[in-house]
Amino acid sequence: MKRVTIYDVAKEAGVSLATVSRVINGSNVVKGPTRDRVQAAVDKLGYKPNAIAQGLALQKSTTIAMVVPEASFTYTGQVINGMIDVAKIYNYNIMLHTITAGISDLNSVFEEVIKSHVDGVVLYSDKQAIPELEALARYNIPIVVIGQKISGERICSVYVDICKAVFELTTKYLEEGKDKIAIIEDRKNQNACMQMIEGAEKAFKAKGKKFNGFLEIPSEVRTSYAFLSRWLKKHKYDLMIGNRDSQAMAIVNAARENDIRIPEDMEVACVIDTKYNSMMRPQISSFSIPSYDLGAVSMRVMTKMLQNEDESDKVIELSYLFTPRQTTRD
Repeated sequence: MKRVTIYDVAKEAGVSLATVSRVINGSNVVKGPTRDRVQAAVDKLGYKPNAIAQGLALQKSTTIAMVVPEASFTYTGQVINGMIDVAKIYNYNIMLHTITAGISDLNSVFEEVIKSHVDGVVLYSDKQAIPELEALARYNIPIVVIGQKISGERICSVYVDICKAVFELTTKYLEEGKDKIAIIEDRKNQNACMQMIEGAEKAFKAKGKKFNGFLEIPSEVRTSYAFLSRWLKKHKYDLMIGNRDSQAMAIVNAARENDIRIPEDMEVACVIDTKYNSMMRPQISSFSIPSYDLGAVSMRVMTKMLQNEDESDKVIELSYLFTPRQTTRD
């Protein structure tokens, strides 16, 4: 089947190419009857404007760059799906850029983003990147950050308060008389890890105690499991908290090997809920974080910024829900 072009539309409507271009790009110059004639030709022929050409005419690319760390792919799938679904509604395309440890950093990725002339950037990152974000904002590119509470000129954010989540969980255990609580370091998500520590510290302080349960993995040890399998030979806790599902699984496996029963002797929870938490045996208790909504809301905020709508909600906090499973007691 022959591809319908703008030339076909112009011939069908009996107008110039310029007139067709003005109509499909939303110009108010073309008068009603002519506009209707062009639109009728578009509908009859089934013409679909080329997104790139249309973007050039509008001095926009109709493309949003999404920047994510490669290491986070296992739990950003739903975030990306949420973005894509809302982007389709507003006729935007998503261009994915990845940050790979040891290969590409945020600055180099932002250079690529600037060169690609995207309309906006959605950044999923656990690292505090204020200087890089401010540098990008100077190019008048709107930015939405997922996962951090941050705002600024042309910068908005959508996040879940991990600090508050861990504070509430820790407070519950302290009120039950259980104060042997540990948080395992997540070297891939340092900012999230710091929020977890802050939440635990606040909970302990509110009870007149000091939190000393942060477990930093030595640099020479490659994995959480390798560290925990030795550490739990001599250390016991009421509750251990990991950030990712894989860390929670490492805790459970290391505990079993050291004859620590879960949840009878020690309870385990993690922050990020994935499908693997319920597939593991025992099933891992975790926080249900609305990943899809993080992506969807972020894209909607981006469309508002691009359309110069009200940006009064520059920082949007989404709720979470703790889901108890088999690694914690009722």
